[in-house]
Amino acid sequence: MTSLRCSAAIATVILALAAGARCAAGQGAAADSSPFRQLDLPTANEYRSGSGRPGPRYWQQRADYRIMATLDPAQNAVRGSETIHYVNHSPDALPYLWLFVEQNLCDPGSLTNVLNQPPLVFLGSAFDFSCQGFSGGLTLDYVRLTGRQPTATNAGPNLRHTIHGTTMRVELPHPLATGASIDIDLAWTFHVPAQGGGRMGHDGPLYEIAQWYPRVCVYDDVRGWNHEPYIGAGEFYLEYGSFDIAITVPANYIVAATGQLQNADSVLTAGQRARLVRARTSESPVAIITKDEAGDPAKTRPRTAGTLTWHYTADSVRDVAFAAGPGMRWDASGYQGILIETLYRPRADKWEEANRMAREAIKYFSEQWYRYPYSHATTVEGPIEGMEYPMLTFVPNSPTREDQQWALAHEFGHEWFPMIVGSNERLYPWMDEGFNTFIDLRNAANYFKGTPYGDSIEVHPLHLYLEHGARPSEQPLISNPTEVHDLFWSGYQKPALMLQLLRNEVLGRDRFDTAFREYIRTWAFKHPTPTDFFRLMRDASGMELDWFWRGWVMTTAHLDQAIDSVTNNPAKGALVYLHNRGTMVMPAELAITFDDGSTRVVALPVEMWNLGPQFAYHVGDTRRVRRVAVDPREALPDLDRKNNVWGHE
Repeated sequence: MTSLRCSAAIATVILALAAGARCAAGQGAAADSSPFRQLDLPTANEYRSGSGRPGPRYWQQRADYRIMATLDPAQNAVRGSETIHYVNHSPDALPYLWLFVEQNLCDPGSLTNVLNQPPLVFLGSAFDFSCQGFSGGLTLDYVRLTGRQPTATNAGPNLRHTIHGTTMRVELPHPLATGASIDIDLAWTFHVPAQGGGRMGHDGPLYEIAQWYPRVCVYDDVRGWNHEPYIGAGEFYLEYGSFDIAITVPANYIVAATGQLQNADSVLTAGQRARLVRARTSESPVAIITKDEAGDPAKTRPRTAGTLTWHYTADSVRDVAFAAGPGMRWDASGYQGILIETLYRPRADKWEEANRMAREAIKYFSEQWYRYPYSHATTVEGPIEGMEYPMLTFVPNSPTREDQQWALAHEFGHEWFPMIVGSNERLYPWMDEGFNTFIDLRNAANYFKGTPYGDSIEVHPLHLYLEHGARPSEQPLISNPTEVHDLFWSGYQKPALMLQLLRNEVLGRDRFDTAFREYIRTWAFKHPTPTDFFRLMRDASGMELDWFWRGWVMTTAHLDQAIDSVTNNPAKGALVYLHNRGTMVMPAELAITFDDGSTRVVALPVEMWNLGPQFAYHVGDTRRVRRVAVDPREALPDLDRKNNVWGHE
């Protein structure tokens, strides 16, 4: 038995250890301010593991859709009905569902119309996601329980629902239990704004239709219902599922859509079907509708009067969109069985090369990162500034060849982020636009290799740093995107620069590529969070990276590496005194020039700053040092290069 005196002594020691632990955790004296301290991330659990991978009980919901829609150009209207088959894989019973009704973006009482916020501006170009004077929303005919084949006689009871702008809450007759499913039928109508409202619209008879049907919001293990309103500039977070779509249009129209066309015999001519078969194995474009044929229904349509219904099916996709119009040219080629299609109006003067641009993008992204999983990759030229959906993108005719390639490839890059890797782009655009911009840069450099543009495009984000990243008003990447003033920087360019530096200056290309491919493969058709990305990159690369994410994502830390001085010691060798004067840590590279004119380049890992912001590097050479430069390649976003050099040439 322990004596009372010994017990008191032990208790004193325990209290002292506890106090020390509190100090170490920042609860007692000064909080830990080391840039290498661990990030405060959510605790790993059975749904999301500490390795950044789905846990053994990871789940996500499924939503399958059957949609029947009619495009009425005379009224500029789309009328449709749909059945949503929703499966609850969560451990929670759900008393209600939340749906997006995003055509209410242009309703007179919507946030977008009430606030009339200015358009986003990217490098001087305005991208207006407002309604541009258009006023109108979605008219719902009914929301009710139904079977998979709804008719007037078997329709279920109406469901009580409440619309809040671009979201709708639907009350269920009883909570949807774990493992149970429900079928809901809706019917609706909306008018299509001219020249684009939000991310869809029409230019004369050409229609690009998106965000066009009520869609179930994501219910996940991180936040429950994700029902952030759509206000134009924000993008999307949706469940994966299957789609069965029937689109009725005038007979002289051509349709491009998400999914595999199921009734080509009914909507395409025999000649077009034969050309498509040839195109699928052709590296060069095959004209499905030639320039001479475009606009002539007698040559391009199986019939010229009345309407035709185009039937598409798709699986493992999170959304569907379509474009429809007369008078289109249509080119197609193939890459490993994938049909690459470009549809455009004859006046679009950059589009004869567009199919090659599109094919090279799909080929590069597939071979470098993750194989494209769908049967076709189609892009349509039209009024929308640039938007992506599974298998289908909308891209305008651009002012230059370089702009055209960038727009085409960028929208196709979104097939990987977020169509395959389904992150929440409404909250974290840097995981969507930023990751996409990162993969786009190398693709553009490859396509224009040997030209001034191709040989310089990859340093574009770095050159933008002083203009955008050094502003006092810069906001962390993790900020809510609806509150961000410079989305061009924080959504696109800064995260692209971040990944470039992680690849080229921190991990090295092989180590980074292995980890980034593992991230894509692991989270394909799932819902990763920033925490999952951080943890998986650490786990797969074998390097602690909390310091990196803190500087680049969680804060607006800035880099300023400097050389304070150099002391030459003929007996022991020179010492180079380095100083990290900024709030960001990064590895350092030194270019050392000796008196005899010889040089040495030294790479120092980021751990050099473990003991604080000053570090003395021992050259280990008895020759006299004449000059030292830190970051001699100017590869890092250093805010003050005047202190980067000591000595003279």
